[in-house]
Amino acid sequence: MKKILLYVLLTCLLIPNTKAQDDGAVAAAAVVGGLLAIGAGVAAVEAMKEQAELTATQWVLGNHPDMTSFSLKTLDFDGKKLKDMSNVSVITYKIQEFTPANKPELDGKKQVLFMFTSRGWINEYGIDFSKVRWHLIDAEEWMNMMIAYVKVASGESDVRAVEDQLKTGKIVNKGVKERGKLVIPFYQLKGDMYVVTDYSDFMKLLYNERSLGMFIKETGDLVQIGRDDIIEIHDFFYGED
Repeated sequence: MKKILLYVLLTCLLIPNTKAQDDGAVAAAAVVGGLLAIGAGVAAVEAMKEQAELTATQWVLGNHPDMTSFSLKTLDFDGKKLKDMSNVSVITYKIQEFTPANKPELDGKKQVLFMFTSRGWINEYGIDFSKVRWHLIDAEEWMNMMIAYVKVASGESDVRAVEDQLKTGKIVNKGVKERGKLVIPFYQLKGDMYVVTDYSDFMKLLYNERSLGMFIKETGDLVQIGRDDIIEIHDFFYGED
């Protein structure tokens, strides 16, 4: 952004006549104002990211005192725009434990923390955490969720086969791929079609075109996780370190 501002100002200074300078100054002011507004939006999103990460860390400390050394990073805040944040319905955090040492390596248990949000979770004061629900899972629970999701999305009933292919492959738009080959194709549905499975006391899982849906029973909210986030979470648990 600093380079863009510098370019705009230099352009205005090099305009050869007074009228052009006046017009250029007005244009520069408009561009700079717009860039500053963009910067404010980026800063606001960054502030909310830090606030959410802090609260997620506090939640872990308050609910899992056994976790005494861990890393916590947001998975999907990057690239978000301020105007889009109120529509975000789930934020995910990658958590990994480690052994304390000088320059330690992340070598411990991996978990993912879901922060499910309800309508109105962002207001003029920032984040209203009374409208937030938390759900922590490990690799085993993620695999159980993905098995249930693949079964409902494809009609495949062999749990062992689905698990084996998920461990060596990945979920893409059309199904599960292994070594570039589609081994479990998903149903081809229209955008207004859903296939549902009652996964647990906490949620139902839904397959819709290109997304994993989670219906949170306590709040009645339906949230969606995009395919890219599914792949990133799966790689986090089962990809090569």
